[in-house]
Amino acid sequence: MRHVEIKMLVPSQEARTVFASIIRWDKYPDLAPHVHATTVHATLPSGERSSSWELHFRSGLLRWTERDEFSVEDLTARFEQTDGDFDSFVGVWALRQEGEDVAVDFEADFDFGIPSLEGILDPIAERVIKESAAWAVTGMFPGTKLLGDANLSDIRPETAAV
Repeated sequence: MRHVEIKMLVPSQEARTVFASIIRWDKYPDLAPHVHATTVHATLPSGERSSSWELHFRSGLLRWTERDEFSVEDLTARFEQTDGDFDSFVGVWALRQEGEDVAVDFEADFDFGIPSLEGILDPIAERVIKESAAWAVTGMFPGTKLLGDANLSDIRPETAAV
């Protein structure tokens, strides 16, 4: 199982505002070049929430449908693949107010279920997932700072190759 993690800081925003924007999966194709398409089947205020995703991956598309669980009180958005190209794919967006800023943590674990190809597929999928999350948040909130080893400065969305 491969673990993906990215931490970001959105300056001068309210956590609930940032959360409401981040869970707008329908906006991601316009924000992140790896995201080919999203379909939101059901979202807040519905009790059952789900979405389908297509990401540009190698020379094709990586597809899955996920169950989404949003907690406005805890500022978390959890997801788990219910059908798709991964053997398993789960993760969480977690936000918290830090003074005038908002800390955004994205984590996901995935497994293609093909041990002989994990050395080839996993690093590419990790990069695509991490960059998609970062581009989405920085696209919504341009002053966002990527923390830790996250760095998109060498890759412009319009020239990114998968």
